[in-house]
Amino acid sequence: MEELLSREIKRFIRAHPGNRLPDSDTPYLDEPLVGFSLAEDRIFHDYRQIIGSFHLLPDELLPGAATVVSWILPINRAVRVSNRSRTELPSREWALTRVHGETVNGALRRHLVKWLIGKGHTAMAPQYSPLWKEFGDTPVGIASTWSERHAAYAAGLGTFSLSDGFITQRGIAHRCGSVITNLKLSPTPRTSLNHLSNCLHYHDGSCGTCINRCPVGAISRDGHNKTVCRELVYGTAPAALSELYGTPQTGCGLCQTKVPCEAQVPLHRK
Repeated sequence: MEELLSREIKRFIRAHPGNRLPDSDTPYLDEPLVGFSLAEDRIFHDYRQIIGSFHLLPDELLPGAATVVSWILPINRAVRVSNRSRTELPSREWALTRVHGETVNGALRRHLVKWLIGKGHTAMAPQYSPLWKEFGDTPVGIASTWSERHAAYAAGLGTFSLSDGFITQRGIAHRCGSVITNLKLSPTPRTSLNHLSNCLHYHDGSCGTCINRCPVGAISRDGHNKTVCRELVYGTAPAALSELYGTPQTGCGLCQTKVPCEAQVPLHRK
């Protein structure tokens, strides 16, 4: 069943008509990475200590939950290349991916819920739960009741970075999502040494490229200032570019492009 579900996720992304740059056959999002974690995995309880007591357990979102299905949608090379030359604000292709690529991601969440229900299981997407909330002032900064990246970590899909991004086998430039179901699936092993081991900075201190890529100084050797970052991503950037690009949001992504972890785990290359 794990393989069948993975194939369905990959088929959906490959075939979705919205997954194309304007007037092009180039997709916003490449073939997904898929992983699974057990709803009863102790790590979800740990997140309540790491993130905050407000972070929900899978069975609080879906009574009877057995598995969390997580995926990574790598951003296509053409989009990434367009953003590499940017130094202050994101490229048009990146902004389109932020809006339309995430629309495709949302469609995948809804499709997978419907697909699982059609096969006789219960399922829900945490992102669309009435219990999903965001908090602006927590010990870890801006946070929410469910983290897609932390679900992806639980499913063995990667580790975190200095910029708070999530470095996978296909790099840090991606969208991600999850669905919870009562269908019990085999968990994907977590093979990383720790939750930061894919990041060169934390591995041996040899990298800090994302620090200089950030146009507002939101990244330093001490980590990532979510508030400063958010002001750019949801304030300055869309105010400057949304009308020009024809998108309500633009994202930024400078710290996810022209960096060693853009499309791979840099340790493997090193």
